[in-house]
Amino acid sequence: MILASNSPRRNELLNGLGVKYTVKTLKDVDESYPEGLKGADVAQYIASKKADAFLGHMKPNDLVITADTIVCKDEQIFGKPTDRADAIRMLHALSGAVHWVFTGVCLTSRKYSKSFTVGTQVTFACLTEEEINYYVDHFKPLDKAGAYGVQEWIGFVGVEQISGSYFNVMGLPVHKLYTILKDFEPYSE
Repeated sequence: MILASNSPRRNELLNGLGVKYTVKTLKDVDESYPEGLKGADVAQYIASKKADAFLGHMKPNDLVITADTIVCKDEQIFGKPTDRADAIRMLHALSGAVHWVFTGVCLTSRKYSKSFTVGTQVTFACLTEEEINYYVDHFKPLDKAGAYGVQEWIGFVGVEQISGSYFNVMGLPVHKLYTILKDFEPYSE
């Protein structure tokens, strides 16, 4: 099993399932998506593109897990921020509002592929300028969709409510992944 992600959070979550895997990524996988795609469709589209990029690199018994997480508020998609100012802009937009976190996941072998998307609704408290700056300056929001990690300080002080999978907000809906892995064709007897 191969986890095709450099995300330390996905690595931590997959470790929590107790499965054996290695981490392998490809450089420069295009994460663009067609104009007009919305929310969950964007996350699924990008996860599928990541899986397609691996097809020529797979060995016969490989199972590759790819994923992509996006944050969506009022039809606006928040991926990873480009810089500090972009992270601050995103956090201001999410402050005091409800948004969705969508993670698209693909499990791919040479013979079989299964894809799914999980959505979680998150309600943020109103964050002050000081709180947003503190988070951006003391944590690493540039590698996170929506510029935040729910498992970090901002999640402790800013998240009022979650409806759905907490682990999905971290970047990998492990319950759904585990359920599918149990029945995944190459690994079932």
